[in-house]
Amino acid sequence: MILIVDSGSTKSDWIAIDKNGKQLLEKLRTKGLNPEILKEEKLKKIIKKNTDLKAHRKEVTHVFFYGAGCGTDRGKELVNNALTEVFTNAIIKVDEDTMAAVYGTINHDTEAAVVCILGTGSNCSYYDGKKLHQRVQSLGYILMDDAAGNYYGKELIRDYYFSNMPVDIKIAFGSKFNLEADYIKYNIYKQPNPNAYLANFAEFMFLNKDSEYIVELIKKGLRIFVKNYIMQYKEEIKTVPVHFAGSIAYFSQDQIKEVAKEMGFTVGNFERRPIEGLVAFHSKNLNR
Repeated sequence: MILIVDSGSTKSDWIAIDKNGKQLLEKLRTKGLNPEILKEEKLKKIIKKNTDLKAHRKEVTHVFFYGAGCGTDRGKELVNNALTEVFTNAIIKVDEDTMAAVYGTINHDTEAAVVCILGTGSNCSYYDGKKLHQRVQSLGYILMDDAAGNYYGKELIRDYYFSNMPVDIKIAFGSKFNLEADYIKYNIYKQPNPNAYLANFAEFMFLNKDSEYIVELIKKGLRIFVKNYIMQYKEEIKTVPVHFAGSIAYFSQDQIKEVAKEMGFTVGNFERRPIEGLVAFHSKNLNR
């Protein structure tokens, strides 16, 4: 049994296949396994809590794990240790979530492209058809993550408190969420996964896209993301497409295309969840 995992800060999708690519179990989901946020013991606890993973752990021969927070040696080591303790008979490979986005969006294995992630967090890299090139190292959700779910959650909360949103939107936003100051601060400063907490507010945008305020908020974040991330690859985007993975990107396709036209790059594919592309890739490349 081969496990393929696409993990963000909020959730992790797991698919089990055989050596021929046939799916063996229903797609599984656990909480996100981000080693930048969670300690090793917590990572292990989340994996072991899933009864299906626990029941089949001895049958697993390979685990291909792609995750947020796994772009550093330390992050990879923490996740590798957790997976090795659970899946004792398996060969483990841990890589950053950007590679999942690459394999999930490119049109063929050797296609060159700039690949962006806009989910709970955000990232952008250049894939030359063989290797990944990243020119900005992530410093996490507090300092970076432009146009990510947690960025938009923060912007919505700030606009609510500063009264920078239209009255009807402010009323709707206030009726959907608990926006008491103490409750917000408790979740941000005292609870685990504050980035995922903030990202939960982003859904509100896509339920209210008939509002000019919301559309402009989305585009404002995208312009910042393009300036700070995509434009790191000014030369590459002259000849290659820019692909997007993640829920924020998937539900912002119209706005991304508008901003792309403004700022001069070609939009490629959108993939809400890259895991389907990962299954196809690993079915052909089990030893890669």
